[in-house]
Amino acid sequence: MNLSRRAVLLAGAATALTPVLPTSGASAATRDLQPYASYWYPDSLPSGTPGTGITWRSLKTWTAAADTDLAFNAASVPLAARFTPTPANTTARSGQARVQSLVSFGPTSANPSQGAPTADYYAPTHWAYVDELVFWGGSAGEGLVLAPNAPIVDAAHRHGVPVLGNIFLPPVAFGGQLQWTRDLVQKDASGHFPLARQLVAVAQAYGFDGWFVNAETGGGDSALGADMLGFVKELKALSAAKGLRVTWYDAMTVNGTVSWQGALDSQNQAFFQSADTMFVDFRWSKSSLASSGTLAGQLGRNRYELWAGVDVESGGTGTSVNWDAIVPATAAHVTSIGFYRPEWTRNHLPANRTPGDFHAADDLFWTGASLDPSRPDTTASWRAPALSVADRSTVDALPFATVFNTGHGMKWYEDGEATSATPWNHLGLQDRLPSRRWVVRTSGTRPSVAFDFADAWRGGSSLLVSGALDAPATLELYATRLPIGPKTVVEVTHRADAGDVRAELAVATTEPGAAGQAPSYTFFPLSGGAGWQTTTVPLTGLSGTVRRLAVRLTGSGGEVRWRLGRLAVRDAVTAPAAPAGLRVIDAEGGDLRFAWQAAPAAHRAGAPGVRHYELYRILSDGTRRFLGGTCQSAYYAGGLTAEQGENAARFELRAVGELYNVSTPATTTHRW
Repeated sequence: MNLSRRAVLLAGAATALTPVLPTSGASAATRDLQPYASYWYPDSLPSGTPGTGITWRSLKTWTAAADTDLAFNAASVPLAARFTPTPANTTARSGQARVQSLVSFGPTSANPSQGAPTADYYAPTHWAYVDELVFWGGSAGEGLVLAPNAPIVDAAHRHGVPVLGNIFLPPVAFGGQLQWTRDLVQKDASGHFPLARQLVAVAQAYGFDGWFVNAETGGGDSALGADMLGFVKELKALSAAKGLRVTWYDAMTVNGTVSWQGALDSQNQAFFQSADTMFVDFRWSKSSLASSGTLAGQLGRNRYELWAGVDVESGGTGTSVNWDAIVPATAAHVTSIGFYRPEWTRNHLPANRTPGDFHAADDLFWTGASLDPSRPDTTASWRAPALSVADRSTVDALPFATVFNTGHGMKWYEDGEATSATPWNHLGLQDRLPSRRWVVRTSGTRPSVAFDFADAWRGGSSLLVSGALDAPATLELYATRLPIGPKTVVEVTHRADAGDVRAELAVATTEPGAAGQAPSYTFFPLSGGAGWQTTTVPLTGLSGTVRRLAVRLTGSGGEVRWRLGRLAVRDAVTAPAAPAGLRVIDAEGGDLRFAWQAAPAAHRAGAPGVRHYELYRILSDGTRRFLGGTCQSAYYAGGLTAEQGENAARFELRAVGELYNVSTPATTTHRW
């Protein structure tokens, strides 16, 4: 990999990604109760002492029982199954190229486990095009083995995307030590690789899906290459037995040296054969990718298990890419796509960026200049994934609900009212979001569609449609496979902020006849009026399966602003089971660690019944102040202070159901 990219990562440019942490009055001598994402060295530690805020740990000595932050870091949402609806356009292909994303969400150290009080965060929402997410990072001075934090895994899993932890053995020029490679592949007396077992144990305990192995420390020999190959084989065998996966990065060769091939060839095919997929270094060419695909087939492997690396860290949508070498427009795709650092969509923006600025840039990256995957721009130099890759969905069971929450916001809303004015991010609270952004079918002027953070029904965002409606416009929201029963209803919460607009729910029970065609919809009127309106729509006259959910808006020709706050499909409403045993398990001044017993097994987070938990502080006047939410059964709240005259703080925890209905509360107090 290009060393300039390593320099950026290792020299500390990740400081720009560091979330603002909760503040407290604690001095340097007090304990830091803030839990962080975990990172380790394989075994031996560097010489000297770690920098401020860095903890050096050995993976070899890790145990789940001694991991005091495990409750905060372990993901709880299971990996959802996906299906592929009829493609939105005639150029996107199912069963061919897929997308891998290598994303640095924050620095290796001091990366909060459960979000932070800032809305300025990379919040991916185009999961429908992603097949694998790598939690990128690692540095010689902090740690080399990274476990992804729980919110990222929970959000990805809701959308059916597996998440891999990262093993980064850096180049010598940036602090890499060959001893760390030897530590990783050390054998025990029986000839097995103890760290392979440890890596599988970590992934299972933390709830993520496997490992990305990136060995770039030079100076090795054929003996080390043989040990690395044996290690990868054992890691793959142990991983496969637990439903985990392994991706190899094209760097170390079978002779133990580091020589990026930019291809699948004799120097790395043994590693590819021992892993599930391989990231092909950026040095690829059209001919080397073609030969790589051919060789994969000769080895009995799928060519789309090769990720052709596309470095977008500095150039983003302006990056020059030979797309025809990967996803040609007039022939079968050659390999899959491996995006290196697509969080450019956030990082290239100025420091005063807003969540709306980020999502606008992110939509351009994934959908393209048309901002409509049903009519992609085929002439632009940036070939957005929506042009080539068929989207997937996980919306296949009742109940289903969304409040269009992207996992970050400037405030927190409940029932249309702000219950916290503090900016926040926590990807674990993200909804399953529309996969096709944004398909709008109209014979008139196309309105603008975007996530909006100025107001919401619940969470941090809503969906805003704005512009001139000089003809009816149908906005496609979700591709689904939801069974219709005699009691199935759709609930829609919406609000007209400006202009004369009539809204209808649109439901399709059949797939379009061909890619790019519009579904056949049945329309149901939605109530009008001032303020937020909720309409419950029985699916009278429909049977079978809901295949598409959309809304049709009709105006009088003038400018409109129409907001969608919630969409739900259900048969019945069942209250989620309440959590129990809420308590403060550790405190340091105003920094508190909470824990509780999760709702019963049938209703734990990620299963039908409970999607997450929400923690509140109850003020002396009875006001409920939102502190945060999580899918875990532990939560850290920092920087709290006593209210005037208050001897003890009161807290309340509720389980939130898949329909966003809430349980009875669990309560506790904490004396100051």
